[in-house]
Amino acid sequence: MIRTETLGDAAAIEAVTASAFLNAPHTDHTEQFIVAALRAAGALSISLVAEDAGSIVGHVAVSPVTISDGSSDWYGLGPISVLPARQGEGIGTALMRAAITALRELSAAGCVVLGEPAYYGRFGFKAAPELVLPGVPAEYFMAVQFRDGALPDGDVFYHAAFAASE
Repeated sequence: MIRTETLGDAAAIEAVTASAFLNAPHTDHTEQFIVAALRAAGALSISLVAEDAGSIVGHVAVSPVTISDGSSDWYGLGPISVLPARQGEGIGTALMRAAITALRELSAAGCVVLGEPAYYGRFGFKAAPELVLPGVPAEYFMAVQFRDGALPDGDVFYHAAFAASE
């Protein structure tokens, strides 16, 4: 079952996130701190959990991003976490679909994500040279647009909570 985070979920989300990224490549193991800092700053626009038999087995966070051209209503997806023992069961896919649905309900203009193109491409994300995350190879920074028109053109900045390290 996918549902919105509740007040009592923070500790379980932290544990799932830390576990999910423990042995992951390309991480500095701060994802659980980022989620907590986003929550504390009131910047978790969407926070969904996957629950099975009363236990949280996955989580996805979505927060606003700033684009240097001034475009508004854009969000960043991530981190997304699934317990290692439950990966490959479709939980991440269900969380992704629910997050995209929630973004559409917010009337978001679009969403960016940093990650594996083969995975996120399944959900409509694709490399967008107009959008740049400084210091990141372009093929790993992708966007999906929910409104017609040209993509924004500029550097993308995540919330300051993404600098959290503890």
